[in-house]
Amino acid sequence: MKSFINVQDIGPLEKALAEAKEIKNDRFKYQHLGKNKTLLMIFFNNSLRTRLSTQKAAMNLGMNVIVLDVNAGAWKLETERGVIMDGDKSEHLLEAIPVMGCYCDLIGVRSFAGLSDRDYDYAETVLNQFIKYSGKPVFAMETATVHPLQAFADLITIEEYKKKQRPKVVLTWAPHCRALPQAVPNSFAEWMNAADVDFVVTHPEGYELDPKFVGNARVEYDQRKAFEGADFIYAKNWSNPGVTNPADYGKITSKDMSWTVDEQHMAWTDHAKFMHCLPVRRGLIVTDNVIESPDSIVIPEAANREISCSVVIKRMLESM
Repeated sequence: MKSFINVQDIGPLEKALAEAKEIKNDRFKYQHLGKNKTLLMIFFNNSLRTRLSTQKAAMNLGMNVIVLDVNAGAWKLETERGVIMDGDKSEHLLEAIPVMGCYCDLIGVRSFAGLSDRDYDYAETVLNQFIKYSGKPVFAMETATVHPLQAFADLITIEEYKKKQRPKVVLTWAPHCRALPQAVPNSFAEWMNAADVDFVVTHPEGYELDPKFVGNARVEYDQRKAFEGADFIYAKNWSNPGVTNPADYGKITSKDMSWTVDEQHMAWTDHAKFMHCLPVRRGLIVTDNVIESPDSIVIPEAANREISCSVVIKRMLESM
């Protein structure tokens, strides 16, 4: 596996889930794969779970790890071609990337959407430059449009907690005070479509995700109807994807607090488990009583980030 961005990169999900279970039972089984190899983790944006889980996974596999915070410990990087670099950016990504590649064997990249230019974001401009110019295998630690390590961890968690062969999984929009990217819901939708689940997406009208991620999922604008009989509720905010109206891309076009997941919402479900990628804004996305309830599995979900990343890095090391 030379890159990890979308669900197709992981291959058959049954095999990937089996590997995840194997690694969870013995996290250090494949240490020999990473001996004398180095992972470079590049962060253009803040991180807690991704930083810790990815570094832990690499260490479990015997790797050395270098962490670079571009905005805190490096020259400011220019990403556009054809510009006159007379501002505050001292180095171009096109020189920086091959230099970074000289010092490592694998590269993980985290770079969020700017939410101002949809074409630029959805072209995955920054990530694709790393793939093209680094000369090393590259995996996404959340990009402008996807967060596959999170979605894989979500699937592992659903597999562990499901009580029926084909559970009903609902991705629900919830309000937020800031404009957030669509990366997490995009990947969650993509991975749930590939899995054996009954998948429903619910959100206010105008918040439709990109069709290439929604796929064959059922879209329901009535949140109560969507929740009925659900086994898993995955709450997440996203800003307007600009699918129905490109001028709205990246904007907050709804602050409807009736979409906040509370105990009444969860009562519509079939004793569903509550999921969220974290960090979560309490009182906006979800109430205290729901996220602190026995049916909240946000902590096991976060713990599985180590496992999903371990599978991905293992696959990449094996392909060298």
